[in-house]
Amino acid sequence: MSNDLGARTDEAARISRLSREIAREIVGDETDEDRIRQRVVIATGDPAFKDLLIFKNNPVERGIEAIRSRCDIYTDIRMVKVGITSKGHECEIRTFLDHEPEENSSLTRTAAGVFAVGDALNSSIVVIGNAPSATMALCELIEGGIKPALVIATPVGFVNAAESKEWVRRLDIPSITSVGTRGGTPVAVAVVNELVRISVEKD
Repeated sequence: MSNDLGARTDEAARISRLSREIAREIVGDETDEDRIRQRVVIATGDPAFKDLLIFKNNPVERGIEAIRSRCDIYTDIRMVKVGITSKGHECEIRTFLDHEPEENSSLTRTAAGVFAVGDALNSSIVVIGNAPSATMALCELIEGGIKPALVIATPVGFVNAAESKEWVRRLDIPSITSVGTRGGTPVAVAVVNELVRISVEKD
């Protein structure tokens, strides 16, 4: 059987093993960062993603520590929340949309949710797969003193996606980001799920 936490049948395990073998050939298999790149290549079906992820300030180590400490995990949208595995950790998974103020026409719903959560983001893992506006709101909070344990930011699109991820990379925090306009929910989910898998294996 595969040690993929999401593979629940023999056939799913077989597919997972074959996919991983192909991804190893594409990416290499020397570091935990390679493991995450492999998972993203599998999730997107796009070999180019092996060169599109940037790791800053020991994010794998910091992420594993946070997962083991049962940190909260905050996501930008519910699709990301649903995609994150519930196995292998005891973290509470929340979404910024659940904290959205009733009225705030000047911000997107996800950005308003980020500001509403505020100090609760300290020592958390933040996973943004869709919303550049949430990424930029998060960067504002971090510059104001908030310190997440890890930021996984892979928002997708042509408006502020690339710029928001560049902003994350300028901050002195552990982060995993994608380059340019590419990214999305599957990328963010793949990154955090592989972190969980690595944490379980190291235990």
